[in-house]
Amino acid sequence: MADTSRKRHIAKTITWRLVGTVDTILISWVITGNPMTGLKIGVVEVVTKMVLYYFHERLWFRVSMPESRKRHLLKTVSWRMIGTLDTMILAWIISGNPLTGVKIGLVEIVTKMALYYLHERAWYRTNYGLRDRRNQKELG
Repeated sequence: MADTSRKRHIAKTITWRLVGTVDTILISWVITGNPMTGLKIGVVEVVTKMVLYYFHERLWFRVSMPESRKRHLLKTVSWRMIGTLDTMILAWIISGNPLTGVKIGLVEIVTKMALYYLHERAWYRTNYGLRDRRNQKELG
């Protein structure tokens, strides 16, 4: 089961990062008015967010709580706190303006929470990496 769950977490990390990066690039571009600044923030985030997201997934895998909308909502909030802080710091460093980081972070709180929740619900509907886990629950 461990190998399967790791594959799932890696796949979720990649799909979420694609969605998240596009969102960050667009928001950063609109707020700064500079597409290159948006692109820089988005590209740097790919690395930091994939590492943070993978460990967030591993931590939540160990949380003993049934799969439910409540669990997905709690994961959404915990991830958004981590993700927004990371975005704000990166945007501040790249733009040189702390207010730019705050603005991008505030907009992302709304867009990313909605997108993340939908991402979690979509992954909940797929068995990729969970076949053994779900079969064990049915047998137990």
